Amino acid sequence: MSMTKKVVHIITGLNDGGAEGVLTRLCLHSEQVQHVVISLMDEGKYGPLLARSGVTVHCLGMNPGKPSIVRLFRLVRLIRAEQSDVVQTWMYHADLLGGIAARLAGVRRVFWGIRHSILEKGKSKRSTIMIARLCALLSSWVPDKIICCANKAQDVHADIGYSARKLRVIPNGYDLSRFRSDVAAGAKVRAELSLGPSDFVIGNVGRFDPLKDHSNLLQALARVAECKIPFRSLLIGKGMSPDNTGLVKQITALGLQDSVLLVGQRSDIPAVMNALDLHVLSSSSEGFPNVIAEAMACGTPCVSTDVGDALDIVGDKEACCPARDPQALADVIIKLAREWQHSPLMWRARKVASSQRIAEKFSIEAMVEAYETCWFHAACDENF
Repeated sequence: MSMTKKVVHIITGLNDGGAEGVLTRLCLHSEQVQHVVISLMDEGKYGPLLARSGVTVHCLGMNPGKPSIVRLFRLVRLIRAEQSDVVQTWMYHADLLGGIAARLAGVRRVFWGIRHSILEKGKSKRSTIMIARLCALLSSWVPDKIICCANKAQDVHADIGYSARKLRVIPNGYDLSRFRSDVAAGAKVRAELSLGPSDFVIGNVGRFDPLKDHSNLLQALARVAECKIPFRSLLIGKGMSPDNTGLVKQITALGLQDSVLLVGQRSDIPAVMNALDLHVLSSSSEGFPNVIAEAMACGTPCVSTDVGDALDIVGDKEACCPARDPQALADVIIKLAREWQHSPLMWRARKVASSQRIAEKFSIEAMVEAYETCWFHAACDENF
């Protein structure tokens, strides 16, 4: 690019979430582009970080669930004042409000950003499904392209009426300077949690949520224990703490109280990933499960249910199994536990292959290049 281009990002909010994290990584690593971020709500977690890094952040204090004409036109005026080459929106409310505002402001190139791979009654909010369907009706007019984070997301939105010719997939990219092999950091976490270097440590990073299906994981671990395979298990995430009485009751009922440790929410996830020997995703539904890529980037092999784009990330059919099938999940865990125990050279090769796969397919550099190609080149006809 011969001259600096400007991209205005419009996002519902900047609190802790997958889309917010990807937007922040993109702004901080896309150094040839001037980025401006407009949060429809407040600055959240990521606003101050972006501002400290030199990114202009505007916060409108809106309630996206209750849009008003006055605030819509305030957004139009702000977009027009920024004189950007591109507007990139993130998530449904911002796609709808930001996309329309960008068109009213005269922006020539508008891109929507889809982060959801689930739009089902009982699994998604009714209001979310309604806004997604409204966006589908407008998708032939408002955006130039619609960027999805996962193949599953692309398929789901094509099925509900999004313009299929505009849908593109750009996988999430990861900061490999943060998520990398770090034996010392892993050993420190193990020592803190009274785990020995010879313990086989199975972990799951994810909030307490029905879709994460921790019951599936616990039932699988009970079957692993029945096979006399020694292990310790760490459950990390919001709600994964000893005050979760329902979870504690299930752990006790399965006889896992001496094997499973409820760690709760932590901020040092790269170190936690390095403390694990195996990360297990037991979800019944996912889009692009970031935790798998983060674990693998640290050299931690992964087992996963075959949901969303999990298999695309793991790259090994034998390390994936059907969702909601504790025996199938246990069988895969047992196979890898035995490899760890009896075939150290094979296990070492598996660890190296895990980190190499993420570096080659899901680096932040590849994500930045894909977005910039889509934004600034008329032809963006292939998935990345």
